Amino acid sequence: MKIKLTDFALRHFDREFGGTKILNMTPEDFEKELDIVNGHILVGLLERSKEFGYAYSGDTKLLAIRNFTDAKVGSMPITLENYQYLRSGYSSRRESELPVFSRWLELPLGKPKADYLMLVLYDKVQLDKEGRITEGEHGDPNEKYVPLDADFGVVAILGQSHPNEESMKPETMLRNALGVEEGGSGVALDREKYLESVKFWSENATVK
Repeated sequence: MKIKLTDFALRHFDREFGGTKILNMTPEDFEKELDIVNGHILVGLLERSKEFGYAYSGDTKLLAIRNFTDAKVGSMPITLENYQYLRSGYSSRRESELPVFSRWLELPLGKPKADYLMLVLYDKVQLDKEGRITEGEHGDPNEKYVPLDADFGVVAILGQSHPNEESMKPETMLRNALGVEEGGSGVALDREKYLESVKFWSENATVK
C-alpha cells in the first residue's frame, strides 16, 4: 500500500497556514518517513481499522502515528484560563469553497508539541473524483488533474496529544454535505455524528 501527500496537504508545510504546521522538514522528507511507517503498520490499515484507523466513510481513513516532526497540538480544551484567547470568524480553505463560521484559540505563549499525527486519508477513487471536478478552478483551461500515484492520499495532518479520533468540526460536516462543487466531499450529513461533534467542539477549540 502506498501513501503520498496530496497538493492540498502541502499547506501544512507553509509557515502562514493556520492549522497544523510542519516546518522542520520538506514534503519530500515527510513522504520518506511515511514510507518507513508503511512497512510497519499500513499493511494492516484496512484489515485492522479498529486498531490503526477509523473510517469516516468508505473512501476516507484516519491513521494515528507517532509525531516525527516539530508539529504542535491542533486543539485544546476551553478553560477559564484560556477563554480570553478564544476568537471567531468566517473562513474558507481555498477560493472555491464557501466561507464557514469557526472559532479558535490564539495563545500568547504558543502551544505544546504534539505526541501524535493524525493523518486524514482519501482513497484513490475519491481523490480522482474531486480532482476532476476542481480541474481548472484557477481559471486556467489548460490546468489538468494529475492522478496521484498512490492508494491513499494525505489530505490533512492533525497534531494531537492522543491517538484517538477528534470529532470532525460541525462546519466541515456542513461543507461536506453541500457537495464537492462547494469544496466538500459529498458525504451526507449524519445527525448523530453532527450532535457529537457539536458537543466536542463546544468544549474544545482549534489552537492557532
